[in-house]
Amino acid sequence: MSQVQRKQPPSSGPWWKFGHVWLIVAGPAVVVVAGIVTAVIAARGADPIVDPNYYEAGTRINEQLRHPDKSHAPANAVRNHAATPNEDLPNLAPKP
Repeated sequence: MSQVQRKQPPSSGPWWKFGHVWLIVAGPAVVVVAGIVTAVIAARGADPIVDPNYYEAGTRINEQLRHPDKSHAPANAVRNHAATPNEDLPNLAPKP
């Protein structure tokens, strides 16, 4: 009596030996590592949220805005007038 040999599928081996599995796993793994690195950088180098002397700094800024520097006067006079006709521009000729 002859024995019939059955063909068995070849053994595929463990999952970690296939390259396409690592391609699928690598994407989420890189994202997780990048998230952890970002969180560590953010925790170590956090900027202060509010300046302790925010009121004093604000009043100094307001004083500077009330008394603008005279050297910026010509720039402030012609700012945003690129489309303004020449006859409507202020006279910026130096005064003798």
